[in-house]
Amino acid sequence: MPEGSLSAEADAAPRPQPPAAPAHERSGPPLKRVSRGYLFWMMAANFGVGMAYILPLSYTLTLRIDDLAPGREEVLGYITGIAQAVFLVASPLIGVWSDRTRSRVGRRRPFLVGGGVLGFLALAGIAVAPNLLLIGVGWVLAMLGWATATQAILTVQADRIPEEQRGKVSGLTGLTSQIGPVVGIGIASALSNTFLIFVLPGLLGVVCAVAFAVRGSEPDSRPMGPAAPVAMKEILGSFVFNPRKYPDFAWNWLGRFVFFMGLYFNTTFATFFYAQRLDLPVKEVAGAVAVVGLVGMAAAMAGAIGGGFLSDKLGRRRLFALVGALLFIAGAVVEASGYSLPTLMVGSVLMQLAIALFSSVDQAIVMAVLPDRAEAGRYIAVVAFSQKIPSALAPLIAPLIISVGAADGVKNYTALYLTGAAFALIGGLLIFTRVRSVR
Repeated sequence: MPEGSLSAEADAAPRPQPPAAPAHERSGPPLKRVSRGYLFWMMAANFGVGMAYILPLSYTLTLRIDDLAPGREEVLGYITGIAQAVFLVASPLIGVWSDRTRSRVGRRRPFLVGGGVLGFLALAGIAVAPNLLLIGVGWVLAMLGWATATQAILTVQADRIPEEQRGKVSGLTGLTSQIGPVVGIGIASALSNTFLIFVLPGLLGVVCAVAFAVRGSEPDSRPMGPAAPVAMKEILGSFVFNPRKYPDFAWNWLGRFVFFMGLYFNTTFATFFYAQRLDLPVKEVAGAVAVVGLVGMAAAMAGAIGGGFLSDKLGRRRLFALVGALLFIAGAVVEASGYSLPTLMVGSVLMQLAIALFSSVDQAIVMAVLPDRAEAGRYIAVVAFSQKIPSALAPLIAPLIISVGAADGVKNYTALYLTGAAFALIGGLLIFTRVRSVR
């Protein structure tokens, strides 16, 4: 369908319908609308897990590394990059294992709760680790745990959420993912005890994950029958898919990959960036980061809820993904040129709005182009590659970018943020122009 204006389409179809599900999904059992109570507990789990997972990446892990290796930003990149690489290898295997789990409590709940417990214990270990090696090992385990829990929540969405609710649910997921880390930074800025700033958010994450596991119904998976043995060829095949057979899945995957490369260029070193631009010690930047995050929370709410609900109502997804990419560029440019808290706030608000808008709508696109809902765990893990690979590569590449033209210890964050903006634009354009089965 041609990319006509929204107003023209509204005149022609006063009550637009959501995009039709792909043929592979229509052939499976129809999905029923889920209740508000179910959505509440799902979003609570997403909030808690997001706080426990993202807060260390955006702030507390930086504090621990700066305590042991002050002024060495590259260490953060190495630790987070290695952890992401480990999870990249494990993620599809966890997805296949999840698909084939047969238990009274279902297929996904064991991974939700187990991942949360592992993540919590690892965060506690990082808080008391005496050296960088143990911090690195701790973050690998924490990442493995919290990312497994996050993957379980997304897989439940693929299992249970029908097309007409996907924009709404994706918007709520994006909102809680944005709010969780901001609330966590607020908690961290109010505490002076290193152990508590790791443990309290992690404990809240576990509690929320368990609450959803208890209150969110998942059918007994034992009636599905015993899973067939998995051959080595199938295990290796779980890491890949056929892009010619599933072109929309492939193009959306690539667009996400490029967009998230840009995002991680501009967020991994945010604490160091704000410390430099505001001329503050790293330990004293928490207050500024918390203020910026709180101001951006309203923008995140508008982007996640507005984008998700409007994309359901208008039956359009790709346009909103492109708008999210364009807003990200605007925010990155403002932050790249900002040296005062008000300017950085404006840039952060634009970027929070952009990330929430893009993530919420593109998550709905993912669910629509998923090759096989019966293997949702596997394909959600493959989708995760499009975000996890950038989160592993960007922290390793970013130190090279910020060193270009650096002088007197002042890193070139302007180049880093503009590079991120360029990647975001390319990613948004790929999804907007190449994904065909979703409007």
